[in-house]
Parts: sequence; C-alpha cells; structure tokens
Amino acid sequence: MQKLRGNIQLTSYDDIFKTDGDGLNNSQGDDKAKEQFDKGGEQVVDISISDLHPFKNHPFKVLDDEEMAKTVDSIKEFGVLTPAIVRPRSEGGYEIVSGHRRCHASEIAGKETIPCIVRDLDDDAATILMVDANLQRESLLPSEKAWAYKMKLDAVRRKAGRPTKENSCQIGTNYRADHVVAKNSEDSPRQVQRYISLTNLLPEILDMVDNKQIGFNPAVEISFLDEAQQRQLLEAMDFSQSTPSLSQAQRIKKQALEEGITQEAMNVIMSEEKKSDVDRVTIKNDILRKYFPKSYTPKQMEDTIVKLLDQWQKKRMHEKHL
Repeated sequence: MQKLRGNIQLTSYDDIFKTDGDGLNNSQGDDKAKEQFDKGGEQVVDISISDLHPFKNHPFKVLDDEEMAKTVDSIKEFGVLTPAIVRPRSEGGYEIVSGHRRCHASEIAGKETIPCIVRDLDDDAATILMVDANLQRESLLPSEKAWAYKMKLDAVRRKAGRPTKENSCQIGTNYRADHVVAKNSEDSPRQVQRYISLTNLLPEILDMVDNKQIGFNPAVEISFLDEAQQRQLLEAMDFSQSTPSLSQAQRIKKQALEEGITQEAMNVIMSEEKKSDVDRVTIKNDILRKYFPKSYTPKQMEDTIVKLLDQWQKKRMHEKHL
C-alpha cells in the first residue's frame, strides 16, 4: 500500500485510551479519525463498521462459535473495551489490522461503530502487527499458525531487504529471520518452520489436521510430498479408511522422495494395522457433520457424543433392573 502520510508518533498509554467528547456519531467519528491522522497523532475514535474492511489474506478464522457468543454478550453489556487497530486504505475506508473478532461481534450486537486506533502502516509492518496481535489468543488452529507464521516470515524478510538509516542491520539468514518470527510466540524457530511447512499441504489435508484427524508430526512429514503424491495419499486414506501415523508418514515420504511411490504401494502402507487401531473406532468427519451445527468444533462434537452415550448407558441400566 502506498504510504499516505508521515509516520504517526505513538502517544502515552493514557493518551491512546482517551477520547475527545462523550460519544461521537458515525460521521463525526470518521471525521475525527481523518483529522487525528492528518495531525500525525493517535487517539481512540469511533469508526463506522461499514467503513472497516478485513485484512487481505487474514489467516485467522472468525467463527460464530461459543467464544464469539460470549464476546457478543460482553459487547452488549460493556461495549468494546480494547480498540481495534486499523490503517487507512488508498481506495477509502480502513483496513482492520487487529480486531476482526471484535468488529464481527460488534456487528452481531447491533453496533454501528467500533472504537479504533488509526495507524499509518506499510504492508509489512501491518502484517507483522496483525500476526503478533492474534498469536496471543489462547486457542489457535494449526492452519492459522501455519499461514500466520509464513506471512510474518515473508514480511520480515522483505523488511530486511530494504534497511533504513535507523535500522541498517539486515537479517542475512533464514535462521535469524526464524528467530525474529518466533520472538513473540510460544514456539521455537525450528517449530515455526515446521508450522510453515504445513502451508504446503492440500486444503483437504490441512483441514484434517485442524480437525485432529491427522497429527501434527505426521502432517509435517506429508508436507514434503508434491501435490500429485498428496492426492495419492488422499486416495490411500479413503481406501484404507485410516489416516497416517508418524511411522507411515515417514515411510511414505522417504519412498516418495527417494524413488517415487505408486498408488498401490501407498495403499499397502496405509492398510497396515496400527497398534492404536485395535482399541479405536474412527468415524469420518463428513458423517459426523450431518448431525452437528457447522459452528461445532471437534471437541464440542466429542463432548456431545459422550453425553449421549452416558444417557444411553443409564437408560440401559435402568431397563435392566426393571
């Protein structure tokens, strides 16, 4: 995005979280944001939700789940306590850098505006801020982490390639870039790279990782297969009605990369009985989804199934004693 104006100077914490006047209407809030931006300062201003647009290729999912419902209830009662961070768009309006869930919840709650801090950020600075802000969430899907880390790594590398007078030290190696990406996260640089490798997975397979049908470690091994080989693996999983263990994924990867692998060979590996399969019953996700709302997570589906089985067992025990 083309830089619109000079850098905005950060104000103190107290200055950031104060407003001028007791409530601004939509047009006043937008005018106040533009005025404040022109002056080169930062304040919290109310901006119309209709003028806010999601961050391009935002990797974090905004779901209408139980947590969203709690956020909506909180906003109805207390309002938005933490302002969103946005940046002006050259085509008009503002792009959300941090606050997509708050914005969505505010819209559900019937709000017309949301408090925002307007910042002048280039694409890479905005990407880094967006990722760092969302990585603080307690629960993240593997796909969210994977794409977020990749976006931040790419941004860090681009920024390192155009040093300024104030920051002339470039990041010369992937290792150092990995450290920058991992700095504000709970993962090591090595683990960051393993997450990023998941972005090479087919969407269907990455969804299975999110749904805990495929473990993280096997998924990392599978990510080294090319698209055609991953398609073969999907057929082999369907043929065997199972997902790969770490050992199976490692052997499939080794054979695929060293000498190539046929569909038949992949079917044979995937048809092996795993030790864990002896005491495990697997129900395919597309079968379960018919009986649950789209917003349900795998954990919510599991909890519901267990409750229903408990009720069924109690009923059987009652009938047995009649």
